[in-house]
Amino acid sequence: MVANITNDISLLRQIREGNEDAFKSLFETYFTPLCRFIYLHLDDKNVAEELAMDIFIYLWENRETFQIQLSLKAYLFQAAKNKCLNELRKKKKKKKKTKKKKETVGLDGVEVSTINTSVSTLETEELYRLIQEAVFSLPDKCRNIFLLSRSENLTNQEIARRLDISVKTVEGQITTALKKIKKFLGDQYSYLW
Repeated sequence: MVANITNDISLLRQIREGNEDAFKSLFETYFTPLCRFIYLHLDDKNVAEELAMDIFIYLWENRETFQIQLSLKAYLFQAAKNKCLNELRKKKKKKKKTKKKKETVGLDGVEVSTINTSVSTLETEELYRLIQEAVFSLPDKCRNIFLLSRSENLTNQEIARRLDISVKTVEGQITTALKKIKKFLGDQYSYLW
């Protein structure tokens, strides 16, 4: 972990100085993973590549004033997450405009509830993808216990028996999972907790 932070600081310093090789190295390391991450949320390869490219363009154009709090990797994936959320908001607004147009036309056989459902479905899909990603980012043991609890609806006692661990361990792992998922989702979904 410390080596990664040191590498990030060194790489960032080189990029700030305009070192194109350092930037190329960063691009080659993270472009494909960012595209995959964005594609997971938006299900559109072209948009994923475009948004990932935007992140790198922004980084290069602002290299002299650019600041990171944790690591370059953390920054890049947070930027990708933000791009995804912005894109989903744009789609939602577009759907709302379509809804209003259809309502003013006199509905012509289109149910208002159908249009409203598609907007809320988009929000639900976004949230589901984020939760799924958060769950799969959990350590194996923690994820397994959480999924047994939530997906299979097992009680803490049943999980403890099945995995031959204590109930306290099960409770601790579920608490840890919920905290990590909450942190992963951020303030936007704080209303869920």
